[in-house]
Amino acid sequence: MPDLILYQYPLSPFSEKIRAMLGYANLPWCSVTVREMPPRPELNVLTGGYRKIPVAQLGADVFCDSRAIAAEIARLADKPELVLEDQSEEIQAFVREADLEIFLACVIAASDGRMLWRLIRETSLINTFKFLKDRINMGRKSRVKALRGADAKEKVMTHISNMERLLGEDFLFGPAPCIADFSAYHGLWFVCDLAGKPWLDGYPKVNSWMSRMKAFGHGKPESLSASDAATRAKNAQPRVLPHIEDKTQLDQQVTTSPDDYGRDPVTGTLIYTDRNETIIARETQEVGLVHVHFPKQGFRVRPVESL
Repeated sequence: MPDLILYQYPLSPFSEKIRAMLGYANLPWCSVTVREMPPRPELNVLTGGYRKIPVAQLGADVFCDSRAIAAEIARLADKPELVLEDQSEEIQAFVREADLEIFLACVIAASDGRMLWRLIRETSLINTFKFLKDRINMGRKSRVKALRGADAKEKVMTHISNMERLLGEDFLFGPAPCIADFSAYHGLWFVCDLAGKPWLDGYPKVNSWMSRMKAFGHGKPESLSASDAATRAKNAQPRVLPHIEDKTQLDQQVTTSPDDYGRDPVTGTLIYTDRNETIIARETQEVGLVHVHFPKQGFRVRPVESL
């Protein structure tokens, strides 16, 4: 079976972002389907309570946040255009806005009765109520200011109009896709495919671009159980860390958490840090020693004693 494991669920927009990248990269991967909300005990043994989805795993290395996963896909498939930090400042600024402000506006603007019924049909009524309660509680703890429905839709429509002007070629920043295309795609996938909104009517370039993005498919997924994925971690050793000159910050206990929403902290030993990523070590009886990778951008790392 493939080495790369993705913890995801079908209705997750950020999972769709990564699934589309895997299709673009033509990579085989294993899918572990998880619940739409915590608790996820089968995943917590690897991540220490990180709550966002998706999460990826390669043996005893675990990758949290779509940016860290994208960088790993880029490494596996030799697709440097998927590494955010290697792109121009214009592309990085576009991705930052698309992944946070535009994505949240898409979710708020398109979440209506139709989406609610879809969630009920694909899960259950009880699960839907638990999901809504979970997302409300997460929103209360968020550091991101949420827009109201009408304002959210206006922001989405302005974004679509900007994309129409930007699409002078097949993709947003040229004739081939890059990380920006996948960051723009998953929010509009939620709006158009899941919520069924006709908001791309009158935007032929964006419509054609969406068709090209969907044509990448999802690569070559195979189903895998969470217990088998845990066994893979336990039977593996984390890969060798890159060399680092300044080790003064290392070997201390730290917490790592997103700085926007879903800010549940993960505690472990800081073993590597550079301008792009942070790696902490965790060890449990269920999976043994694992290295958990986080992107530097969008995360806060603090010593445990300072909390």
